[in-house]
Amino acid sequence: MTRSWVDIDHAAIRHNLAVIRRAVGPGPQLCAVVKADGYGHGALEVAQTALAAGASSLAVAHAHEGAALRVGGVEAVILLLSEPVDADEVRAVVAHGLQSAVYTEAGIDALAATGAKLDVHLKVDTGMRRVGAEASDVLVLAERIRAAQHLRLQGLWTHCAVADEPENDFTALQFARFAEVVNRLEAAGFVVPVRHVRNSAALFAHPGSHFELVRPGIAIYGVAPAPALACRAEVADLVPVLSWYSQLSMVKRVPAGEGVSYGHHRRTERDTVVATVPVGYADGLPRSWGLNGGVVLVGGRRCPILGVVTMDQVMIDCGPDAEVLRGDQVVLIGRQGQAEITATEVATGTDTTAYEILTRIGPRVLRRHVNR
Repeated sequence: MTRSWVDIDHAAIRHNLAVIRRAVGPGPQLCAVVKADGYGHGALEVAQTALAAGASSLAVAHAHEGAALRVGGVEAVILLLSEPVDADEVRAVVAHGLQSAVYTEAGIDALAATGAKLDVHLKVDTGMRRVGAEASDVLVLAERIRAAQHLRLQGLWTHCAVADEPENDFTALQFARFAEVVNRLEAAGFVVPVRHVRNSAALFAHPGSHFELVRPGIAIYGVAPAPALACRAEVADLVPVLSWYSQLSMVKRVPAGEGVSYGHHRRTERDTVVATVPVGYADGLPRSWGLNGGVVLVGGRRCPILGVVTMDQVMIDCGPDAEVLRGDQVVLIGRQGQAEITATEVATGTDTTAYEILTRIGPRVLRRHVNR
């Protein structure tokens, strides 16, 4: 028995990239974000499909992610979204021809010291307060890049903090701050070929200039960047790429009033059929999902999870008249008949985001790539 697997639908990836292209128009290039193993979908496989479907470049969070793509045969531009954190990452940037974010003097100097010809993207902190140069330091850093014989200022960029909140005015302020930095650099004689600001939320929720590049991430995988955006027509046209399956491993009748799972936080309300699914929090299913209205699909029906999700298994209430058997298919995320469970539903029920639900699906879960 295969305990658990996910299907990655590459036809959905192609569809979602077409939706994104319609949203941004014909001008900007698409940089597909495939960090965190392609948001849990498989970085190399997603990258190959995204590039074939019109993406011009890829983005990763760690240098070793970019190295793995190169080893897998990817020749396109790969952008490292954070400055190298140590000498090993600097060596990986050089060895694998990555383009790297920079935002400190030390980071620029470390890349310059390699003597390699490298393109860098200067990141500006316009309000995320995570990483990035202060606006007041950008000119100094740009001059330092220009003074380095082998470095080229290829990109200028920032990241939106609240773009998934359409009514929040702070995103407009970030855009204005970025525009000021662009103007300051241009006045100083800098020509930056690629400017990029918009992630998935920003490209859908905030019309306006997309500059030369957009960086879609979660939208490629068919998930709304936030529930507040899900009702927008373009976002609603996205198709989930990942479906998560398992099978029933045990079926038994349990009388009313019996406690189920650790702590007996849930008890059977009537005589019922309880089934076990061999998936747990070690596979990425949140432990609290069963205490917060969590369900799975069996036979096209929503079956409640009974009690906490355990490390390797979860118990479900199939109902008093259920005719289910060991080996019957279970859907944890995805569609079965007319019923559907989305990553966003699981995230909402466990007080997190769909990003976390997707990226926490662990290596014990087999990835099957379909419609490639």
